[in-house]
Amino acid sequence: MDFDEILVKCGNSHRYQYLLLGLYGFLLVFVSMHYFSQNVISFVPNHWCYHEQLENRSFSQIEAIYKRFEKPSCTRLATIDLEEGNATISADRCDRWIYNYDFGFRSMNTELNWVCDQAYKARVGQSFFFAGSMCGTLIFGLLGDKIGRIKALILANLCGFLGDFSTIFTGSLTAFSITRFVSGLAADANSYLMYILILEYVSPSMRNVALNTVLGMFYSLGLFGASWLAVFVGNWRLFLACSSLPLLLVTLFYFLVQESAQWLVTRDDIDGAIRRLQRVAKINRRVVSDEDFREFRSYCESNYQKDTVGESKAKLTDMLKTPRMRSTAIKILLIFMIVVPCYNTIARNVEGLGISPFIMFSLNALMLPPSGYLQGLLQDVSGRKLTAVSWMAITGIFAVAAGLVISQGQNHNVLLLVGLTLAARFGVSIADGASSQLCTELIPTSVRGRGVAAAHVAGFAASFLSPYIIHLGTYFKPAPAIILGLLFIAGALICLLLPETRNKKLPMNLAEGEKFGSDERMFDFLLLLRKDKASEVELETELKEKEVHQ
Repeated sequence: MDFDEILVKCGNSHRYQYLLLGLYGFLLVFVSMHYFSQNVISFVPNHWCYHEQLENRSFSQIEAIYKRFEKPSCTRLATIDLEEGNATISADRCDRWIYNYDFGFRSMNTELNWVCDQAYKARVGQSFFFAGSMCGTLIFGLLGDKIGRIKALILANLCGFLGDFSTIFTGSLTAFSITRFVSGLAADANSYLMYILILEYVSPSMRNVALNTVLGMFYSLGLFGASWLAVFVGNWRLFLACSSLPLLLVTLFYFLVQESAQWLVTRDDIDGAIRRLQRVAKINRRVVSDEDFREFRSYCESNYQKDTVGESKAKLTDMLKTPRMRSTAIKILLIFMIVVPCYNTIARNVEGLGISPFIMFSLNALMLPPSGYLQGLLQDVSGRKLTAVSWMAITGIFAVAAGLVISQGQNHNVLLLVGLTLAARFGVSIADGASSQLCTELIPTSVRGRGVAAAHVAGFAASFLSPYIIHLGTYFKPAPAIILGLLFIAGALICLLLPETRNKKLPMNLAEGEKFGSDERMFDFLLLLRKDKASEVELETELKEKEVHQ
């Protein structure tokens, strides 16, 4: 009796699994707020150099005076003729500004006057945030495989709280960079460990529609909440306080969530795995006989215990020692290095589109629930591989189209641009989710935490190229869109080289990972769609018959 069979007896789509999904949804709300807090606190509204003659003027009047200059936000005026509308430029630099606050929100950049010549400071802090995310993702991924998924998850979220809350008290670039680095340690690691844990406890059917619907719905609530919480509190320091404090509640997960039984088996702790499964069965109100657990123990001892010494000490580099696992690992790294920068470039692009960034954030959030549901539905019908490949290609088309509209400059259609940007946001969510799930399921349980961490680190490292990709638009405006389109096509081609994981037993150790999909060719997933569906129906029928006989 292998792990999947004993989990069916304990319940793999019952009360405990719904509890996991509920806690994951709660976590995603605040993870989303944490991840995009860097954008929210750095919003820069329309602004102009202060002049005493403009104190009682409307923003439209101020804009009319400054718009004739090449750099209206950073040009200081010496004299202003309000009657004629003429003005002369001062040789001095701006040291004070007039801000047209979006919905009255005072961001960090406006409070500290990090605009114009000082605008680089916020970007430096953001760079340290991503540097922290690279380090934290790798560190907590290693811890996830060493001390367990739950403990590493709690530590990651504590880092997120510490970094965000301490940012409130910063006022210098040095202090801001340090606190953003600490905050970045939690980015991504504060959610993907829970994602891995859920994959290891739920049925294959719940990995599709249920998991991805929860991901899309609650992540969007966090994104939507980040925008309007900032508007409600009106100040970036209060926003960080309100968004960071709930991360402390993740500590309670230690008492609510069972450690991964699959991971415990790979750590030669079969007794611990059985205790967790017994608790799952108790929560699900399922009666599992001692004989079933003895059969499970016997299976683990005969199939895994002989390799547990090696597996418990398995290193991430061990994936590179065998040809198929090495090939799979390289492809997974390449996919993350393509998808993550594209996702960050599209998801964070909320300024300069002709509407308030708060409204754009909210519109982006509205794209996530339907994209999550559609992703799960498509994966349930056609599998992870086809979903990832097709939506990478579709999103590339949307991204290129949006770039062509941007290339028209001031004459572009705002509604068309926003529509194409939202379509790209919708598509990249499906492409990112499907490719991430495919890659996560391909990595064996014994090194899954470290493997996913390494893939995410590679993705974040590649994200450093995003600003430079966007900067190419100053030389050739369609260039960023064309590059994004080519990257999505490259990602789709690499996904074609990976095996399908739908309705298949996931590999637990490196040996199973080496054999996984060895008999599958590139386009077999298209020919086997009907066969897989028939196998799924047959499997569900078999499981139901087993439950009846119990």
